[in-house]
Amino acid sequence: MSTIMNEINPWYKQFWPWFIMALPASAVVAGIITIIIAVNNPDGLVKDDYYKAGLGINRTLEREQNAATLGLSAAVKWQPQQQQVSIQLEALQPVNSERLLLNLIHPTRSGQDMQVPLLHQGNGRYTGLLAEAPAGGNWYLFITPEDETWRLNGRARLPEQTIWELTP
Repeated sequence: MSTIMNEINPWYKQFWPWFIMALPASAVVAGIITIIIAVNNPDGLVKDDYYKAGLGINRTLEREQNAATLGLSAAVKWQPQQQQVSIQLEALQPVNSERLLLNLIHPTRSGQDMQVPLLHQGNGRYTGLLAEAPAGGNWYLFITPEDETWRLNGRARLPEQTIWELTP
């Protein structure tokens, strides 16, 4: 009787063999998709030169200490319509920089990081233009002179925040 059933319904017309083969096949497809995603979206958080990055932390701390010694703080205002950034720099001692650099650093996507040159307008005021609007989300902000002797830092949530306070 079973040979008669097999002649009528061969195995490839049955449900269960296909169901059992579908489980490992779906794992293979998911693995291939995962590999494609991993290759196309490298992890920007991993540093290849972690030793040099660790040494750079000491230099960063020194720059922030220099900013605290100078009594620096900055009020930053971003005008999204014009993509203009203006900074009012306050200091206990005069700062002799004709140009500052504003770095907008995305916490997870280094390809979106931006550097904006800021030109001195007088009385501690600096202005500059963004090349493009930053993507929404959290951003780290750093202001340094060109010689990088000091550094101010802060965080912002864009585009909701347009005014930030930066301190050492």
